[in-house]
Amino acid sequence: MTELLTISQIRRRAQDGFVTARLHAQVESASAKATREGKPYCEISLADACDRMTLRVWDNHPDYKSCSALQDRDFVEIDGEFAQHQQFGLEARSWKSRNLVSDEIATLLAGPPELRSKQSADSTFIIQTVATISDPRLRGMCELFLKDFGDRFRRTAAARNYHHARRGGLVEHTAQMMRVALVLGPLYSQLNVDLLLAGILFHDAGKLWENHLPEDGFTMGFDERGELMGHISIGLELVNTLWRKLQTEENGRAWENLAPPSEDCRLHLLHLIASHHGDMQFGSPVYPKTPEAMALHYIDNMDARLEMFAAGYLTAKPLTDRIFDRVRPLPGNLVKSLEKFVVSEK
Repeated sequence: MTELLTISQIRRRAQDGFVTARLHAQVESASAKATREGKPYCEISLADACDRMTLRVWDNHPDYKSCSALQDRDFVEIDGEFAQHQQFGLEARSWKSRNLVSDEIATLLAGPPELRSKQSADSTFIIQTVATISDPRLRGMCELFLKDFGDRFRRTAAARNYHHARRGGLVEHTAQMMRVALVLGPLYSQLNVDLLLAGILFHDAGKLWENHLPEDGFTMGFDERGELMGHISIGLELVNTLWRKLQTEENGRAWENLAPPSEDCRLHLLHLIASHHGDMQFGSPVYPKTPEAMALHYIDNMDARLEMFAAGYLTAKPLTDRIFDRVRPLPGNLVKSLEKFVVSEK
C-alpha cells in the first residue's frame, strides 16, 4: 500500500521531485470553475492538522463527477503522485480519490503523532510556566483563563494564513514566546518577567474567537464577535472580565496592600495586549510605552516571522538553487540560511 503522508511531509519530499503517496484531508471548500477558454474544472481546498493544498480536478478526470459532489467538511483520501508546480504550488497528478471511513477520520482529526506530542508538551510548559509567576494577581488571571478557556485555547490557530495557521498553533506560538521571555529576563533586569509572561498568554487571547477551530475539523470558521471587535479588543474585554471575576472579598483583602497596586497591575497588562502589534497602522490602538510592551512586540514578531521563513522554504516558488520568491508579509525574496558548522571527525 502507498505510504500515508501529511500535506507538509509531501510538500517537503516534493522539493526533490515526484512523490507517490496517500493523503488524508478534510475538504475546506469545493467549487465549480472554468478556465478563460471555458474548460470546466473543480477546485477543492484540502486541509489536515498541519497544512493546506489546492486540488484542481479537470472535467476529463475519472473522479471529476465524484469530486464535484464533495461538500465542505467532507473527508477524503487522495492516492497518487504529487509534485511542486512552479506557479500553483503543491499539486496532484495521476491520482484517485475516495471518502474516508470513521476510523480514518478519527485518526486524521487527532493529528500526526509528532504534532500531538509537540502541542501537548507546549501546553504543559505553559501551565508550568504560569505556575512560576510570583505576582498572585497575574498568576490568578492566567490560571483562571487556562481553567475557563483551556480547551478552546488548545484548538485555536495563531493566524489565518501567515504563521502557526493550524489547529493548536496558538499554543505552539505562546509556548515559544514564553521560552524566549524566560531567556531574556535575566539579561534585561528592568523587565518585569511576571507581567511579560502574563502578557504573552493574553496578547492573542482574542483569537479564541477570531481563529477558533472545532474539534471535528480543520476548517476555521468566522465568528461575529471576532469580526466586529477583532482580537485586541476582545483580549482587553476578556482580561477585564477575568479581573472582575477574581475580585472576591477574600482576594480583595489579600491584594489590598500588595505592591505595585492592583489597579496598576491591571492597566499594565491591558497595555501589553493593546500595544503588541507595535504600531497603529497594524491595528494597535497605542504604541508600546513600557519595556515589557516593547519586548512582547518584538518576541511576538520574531517568532511569527521565523515561522514564516520555515513555511516559506516549503511553499515559495524557487527562483534559483537557494533563492525563493517572496512570501508576504516578509519584505523580500527568501534565501536559504547558511548551514550550521559541523566539526569534521578528521
